[in-house]
Amino acid sequence: MVQYTLVQSPEVILTVPGKDSTKAREKAMDQLIELMDAGKLPTDLSDGFGPDQFIEVKEQPTPPSPEEDAVTHAVQVLSNLANLKLKVQESRTEALQVRAKIDILFSDEPVTEDEIASLKEGFKVLKTYAQSNLRYREARVQAEQAREVLDRALNSAEGTKSSKK
Repeated sequence: MVQYTLVQSPEVILTVPGKDSTKAREKAMDQLIELMDAGKLPTDLSDGFGPDQFIEVKEQPTPPSPEEDAVTHAVQVLSNLANLKLKVQESRTEALQVRAKIDILFSDEPVTEDEIASLKEGFKVLKTYAQSNLRYREARVQAEQAREVLDRALNSAEGTKSSKK
């Protein structure tokens, strides 16, 4: 559907099927003539008017509602939680192995330079795991709220479907 208006009467909207084309403008011109013949056109077009003078009315996209923004944010939060969960799972086993080796630092047993070097390398994994685990726990709290937002949005969609039956 395409809509046209006139510079002289922007409140008059003529709607015709299809896209903007010569044929669509001719159909709009037919509608305009019908309005003029019926005396329903608030403007005098005695100077003449042609199909090329129509102004195409473009629909303005509507901004997302606060509910849509909340759903978008909820999905982002849940996606972040999924990524963090994978990161935590991937580094957990190796981090726990490093954690078990830390106890050698607190014993009176001698350690080799290789063991210390291995531990220092392992600290990076341990740090990454611990930070990811903290972020994951924080993200879970936010994700609970996000899940509730999505549940409300999904339930309202279910309510709309059942009321149409």
